[in-house]
Amino acid sequence: MITDDDIRRLSSPLARRAAAQGWLKWAILFAAAFSAVLEVIDVSIVNVAMPHMQGNLGATLSEIGWVSTGYAMANVVIIPLTSWLERRFGKKNYFIFSLVGFTLASVACGMATNLSMLIVGRVLQGLAGGGLLAKGQAILFETFPPKEQALASAVFGMGVIIGPTIGPVLGGWLTDTVGWRWIFYINVPFGLFAIWMMMTFLPEDDESKLNKKGVVDWWGILLLIAGLGSLQIVLEQGEQDDWWSSPFITRMAIVSVIGMALFIWHELRVTHPAVDLRILKNKALAAGSLYSLFLGMGLYGTLFVIPLYTQNMLQFTATRTGELLIPGALATAVSMILLGKNMDKFDPRALVAVGAVLVAWAMYELSVLSPNTGTDQLFWPLIYRGFAMGFLFLPLTMATLGDLPKHDISAGSSFFSLTRQLGGSIGIAVLTTVLSKQVVVHRSELVYHVTDTNPAFLERVNGTVGAFAANAGDYGAAQNQALTAIDRAVSVQAMLLSYRDVYLVVGALFIMTLPLLFLLSKGGKNVDMGAAH
Repeated sequence: MITDDDIRRLSSPLARRAAAQGWLKWAILFAAAFSAVLEVIDVSIVNVAMPHMQGNLGATLSEIGWVSTGYAMANVVIIPLTSWLERRFGKKNYFIFSLVGFTLASVACGMATNLSMLIVGRVLQGLAGGGLLAKGQAILFETFPPKEQALASAVFGMGVIIGPTIGPVLGGWLTDTVGWRWIFYINVPFGLFAIWMMMTFLPEDDESKLNKKGVVDWWGILLLIAGLGSLQIVLEQGEQDDWWSSPFITRMAIVSVIGMALFIWHELRVTHPAVDLRILKNKALAAGSLYSLFLGMGLYGTLFVIPLYTQNMLQFTATRTGELLIPGALATAVSMILLGKNMDKFDPRALVAVGAVLVAWAMYELSVLSPNTGTDQLFWPLIYRGFAMGFLFLPLTMATLGDLPKHDISAGSSFFSLTRQLGGSIGIAVLTTVLSKQVVVHRSELVYHVTDTNPAFLERVNGTVGAFAANAGDYGAAQNQALTAIDRAVSVQAMLLSYRDVYLVVGALFIMTLPLLFLLSKGGKNVDMGAAH
């Protein structure tokens, strides 16, 4: 909650007037949420522009993939460090520095003349942007009193959940109309606006509470970079490089395991760690962060697979796919607002359970679709999924962070954001691997029945040959065309069955993780975090 000390540290006349009129906290929330949306959108906005970047910069498919990998790797490395960076440089200073860095890095990406410049720009963008999401969520808990934190989290969460849906649609439109560089340049006016908002409304840092001369845990930072950075590379590049058949992926996996093990050992020994792992002694934070992994898989993993399904199986364009996802995003916004106004009436653990069941039901509905599926059949499962995301994100946030003491909010928010981000990477890696492996399995099962001893197959071949022969007039050519058509049908059916498996895996995962909810808290009803900083 904004205190009298905060108001005295306001340097802007507009902010002081906002404080006097009671809307300062909402201005801070809007600025924090707006900044977080910029970061979240940039996770997915580049995906649809990859082919254009590849052709323009003369890169191979594996090389252009580092545009996404570099950003994600920098993101997951910086998120756990945001609490330490805030303590050292100040909340306002660090947040504004992140916004300035993100905006300048966006300009650098847009001006890149070769692939190396673009990758460096994306890494810098990821390093700056990582702090916007984790710190933005902490700011709202520090700004609002307990009774209003749910509504504030709902407003913030709408951007975090809807952002990944907006990204591909916006990226596709910008790429098609003004070119791929504008997916980065578009950040400049919005970044400048966010900088002005934060400079105007966020109170100045209390210099007496900063730790500017504290010991820097360089070993902890280096080990974190090695462990999490290598893990992100494995998750982003593993499927493309065929996992353990690639020596590079194997080496990165070994570096990740050793780096994270040494990082945990080191951070638990030092007096002033870069990342305070002791905070995970809080049972609700540990369980909520673990469940956040599965939320990340459900949010980002399925959001990655569904467009693949619609474009590869149903031949939808990128624009049509984006339009298909928008109603689900609106359903998320509706559920967020409804819950934000009524969270105090329910146990958040029960709401998360409802959300998990809704996601499982949506995945089941998607699993029974066919190649003849149209927009109408996809509409309701995606609405269920979108509505469920509000039930998952907001109550889980309150149950995880709501009972944390005021001095642990920033660190707890960083862990919570990190696990969701890693969950998305794990979800995409796992689901794409399941998809590719199951295609081979189902195709081999289907081909087993495509033999001369199968009467149904012979009947199908003869009928198809007759249809082609009537048009071609050449029986030999018609027979080849018929076999090609049947082979294509087998491939389509194998792919369809593989997508079914993916949806069922996600649904089963949400049901199987329900016992974790018993470890969560009831959402901050016992702790006054009003003066948290």
